[in-house]
Amino acid sequence: MYSNDGFRELGRQECLRLMAKVPVGRIVYTRRALPAVLPVNFSLDGDGAVLLRTSAASELVRAMDGAVVAFETDDVDADRHSGWSVVVTGSATVVTDPAERERLARTGPVSWVPAPQEVFVRIEPELVTGRELVGGRTLYGVDLTA
Repeated sequence: MYSNDGFRELGRQECLRLMAKVPVGRIVYTRRALPAVLPVNFSLDGDGAVLLRTSAASELVRAMDGAVVAFETDDVDADRHSGWSVVVTGSATVVTDPAERERLARTGPVSWVPAPQEVFVRIEPELVTGRELVGGRTLYGVDLTA
């Protein structure tokens, strides 16, 4: 990013704070050797890990468990030409520890599409990046409000 391109880089803590404000993001994973993107609801754990709750029998769980994935979320105001986007990249694993599953059943995300047997998937935030679009500016700092 250029210093005058209308975008501002966000630090890790600011990214996580913004992510906590929205209920839905997009998981990016590999499906049949191709990139796949799926909208999902989520929550953040205390350490910043992204938590998903889904059917234990889902293709998503099989594709993600043990893989490096990306998770993206954003908030955009189209009228003001402003908003932000955050991407978390890291290893996804199905939570198998009984005590951890019990804790997440109380504090973790609630699936919007409940299934008889659900699992929690944890995405460790190995890389957290984000940027904010500053409304009213374009590439190279051209002021649109004038």
